[in-house]
This record gives sequence, structure tokens and C-alpha cells, in this order.
Amino acid sequence: MLYILRLNHRIKRDKRITTHCALTGRAFGADGMIFTGEKDDNIVKSVEDIIKRWGGEFKISYSSRWQNFLTKMKEQNYTIVHLTMYGIQLLEAIPKIRRKKNLVVIVGGEKVPSEIYEKADYNISVGLQPHSEVAALAVFFHEYFKGKELTREFDEIKFKKGLKIVPQKKGKKLIKK
Repeated sequence: MLYILRLNHRIKRDKRITTHCALTGRAFGADGMIFTGEKDDNIVKSVEDIIKRWGGEFKISYSSRWQNFLTKMKEQNYTIVHLTMYGIQLLEAIPKIRRKKNLVVIVGGEKVPSEIYEKADYNISVGLQPHSEVAALAVFFHEYFKGKELTREFDEIKFKKGLKIVPQKKGKKLIKK
């Protein structure tokens, strides 16, 4: 299982970024995302609408306290991976992380509390410059799944409806399941 923990969501500033963290996670292999900070039901509705239309079993929820979530996941032997500019470079650490099956991948919003750096099993540098949480997740998933996330399809037996993109040179082709 692979979950994203999105820290410190701010409704006015972060609604698109937090939504895009969830969509990136869903499309590239995460099982769910928990976000903290300000509660925002619109993000949950937006992501659940995508799931209904496109398929998948991705779960999204809000937690008022990230500490409780991380404690619970640590008790269940999840490996905590914090994506940051400060830490071990991704390409150095990814071989060890790939061996782990249950992960919580943390991406920040506003300033990340120092406790996160201490609680994380891995503080991973995805590049050495400031950039987007969405980019960090996409690059991390690409390395973790060795590129297989780019051709990921949802199980058509489980999902009786949804949309599927048919790759082609020009134009857009969708199939309704």
C-alpha cells in the first residue's frame, strides 16, 4: 500500500496543488491521500468525481492531525518517505525504498515542521532547487515504479464504468467502459 500525506493545505492558496497531488498519486500508483491543514470538502468531491468517471479505488480524506496518522502508519510498519529539497538524493536512496511495500510519501505545503524530518525514515531530495509538490510526486513515482506507472491501467473487471484513453498519434479517443 502506498499513501500520500499532503501537509498543511490552505484553501485559498493550495486547492489546485492539493488536488493535483491527489490526481498524480491516483494516476501513478498511490492507493490514497490524506491531507491536513484546512478542511476542504471541495477537494474530496473533485477527486471522488474523477474516480467515478475514470475508475480506480483511490481514497482521499482529511485529517486534522498528521501526527495521529503517522503514528498509526508507523505501528503498521509503513516506511515514511518525506520528499524535500533537503535530504538524500532520490537516485541514491530509491533502490532501498523500492524494497519497501508499504509507504507513506509526505509532501509539504507551507513550512514543514521539523518533526517530519525526524519521523521520516527517508528524507529524499527530489532535485536541489525549489519546485512543485506535484513534480516531486511524479518523479518519485517514476523512479519507484521504474516507469511502469506511465502505462498503468485500472482493472476493468472491478470497474464497470469509467473512461479509458486510447493512445494515438493525433486527436483524442476515449472509450467508455
